[in-house]
Amino acid sequence: MSPVAMEVTKGRADTHELLQAQAHIWNHLLQTICNMSLKCAVELGIPDIINNHGRPMTHSQLVDALPVPPTRAGDVRRLMRLLVHSGFFAVQKNEDGEGYVLTSSSKLLLSGSKMSQLPFLLMLLNSDFTSPWHFLGKWFQGNDASVMETATGMAVWEFMAKNPEAAHMFNKAMASDSSILMEVLVNECGGVFQGVGSLVDVGGGTGLSATTISRKRFPHIKCTVLDLPHVVADAPLKTTDLDFVGGDMFESIPKADALFLKNILHDWSDEHCVTILKRCKEAIPSKEKGGKVILVDMVVDTTQADRKLAESQLCFDVMMMVHEGGKERDEQEWSKIFNDAGFSEYKITPVLGLRSLIELYP
Repeated sequence: MSPVAMEVTKGRADTHELLQAQAHIWNHLLQTICNMSLKCAVELGIPDIINNHGRPMTHSQLVDALPVPPTRAGDVRRLMRLLVHSGFFAVQKNEDGEGYVLTSSSKLLLSGSKMSQLPFLLMLLNSDFTSPWHFLGKWFQGNDASVMETATGMAVWEFMAKNPEAAHMFNKAMASDSSILMEVLVNECGGVFQGVGSLVDVGGGTGLSATTISRKRFPHIKCTVLDLPHVVADAPLKTTDLDFVGGDMFESIPKADALFLKNILHDWSDEHCVTILKRCKEAIPSKEKGGKVILVDMVVDTTQADRKLAESQLCFDVMMMVHEGGKERDEQEWSKIFNDAGFSEYKITPVLGLRSLIELYP
């Protein structure tokens, strides 16, 4: 190859790399558009409308069913084209031509589904939770524990206590997560509850997790939900098989054979986690007498084959930094916290997608 040809080839390669780099930047920046388009779709009720139609729904049928003027038909097509490309809807042929159908993802956004993730979506894309991101750069230059504190002047839990609507949205989102996670946990990992006579769900919110454990699979377990007084105040009435206790896990935790903490420790700093786990250790009997702590939390693994899962874990880690001053941890970080809290043994089982089941023994 002549020097001129080599220079042309190099120039084309450099141009391709330049354009690919620009596309990479744009792709990440434009994810916000995908998020807000999905939010728009659920606010318009598109998943429910397509589901209720019962068969592939043509574009004109969808427009007719939406609360939009006919002049928006072309704009609806553009919105759906993006969401089809993103995998939230699909297109199938039927006797009327091509029609929209739900995918596995949009089926989890149906408002009437007991496993609906709609509350989680609406919480994360609500302005109360998106606006703190604009303060991330400022937070790095200061000393606040979380970006939420920099943005609002309050830690997230204080903000929740003073903003009941945001707190209600948060609790619904956590419950929607539990609706899926707990079904999988009790059905696929139910052995972790074998031999347990009493259990405290620490930070258990409105009690969905404890209810799934005690009423659906293990009715012999006496379950108690511990959470802050203002959270317990919104919880259902006490029943004979499920009690609610208003309290502070940093001060004391009711005694039980086992304690259950789902997505709790990632809210807090390492020092706070050690304090919580010390209170846990005080509340359970020895390992020989069946005492243990059951954690559901992420164990970050950037070496795993599924790069999307690893990326989601890393995104969650930064989100915890922004909203709550917490963090997602790898096994080495977890091990140090467990040792510092005085626990002698742990077992990690990565069977819950982004999260793992962790059994912790005194």
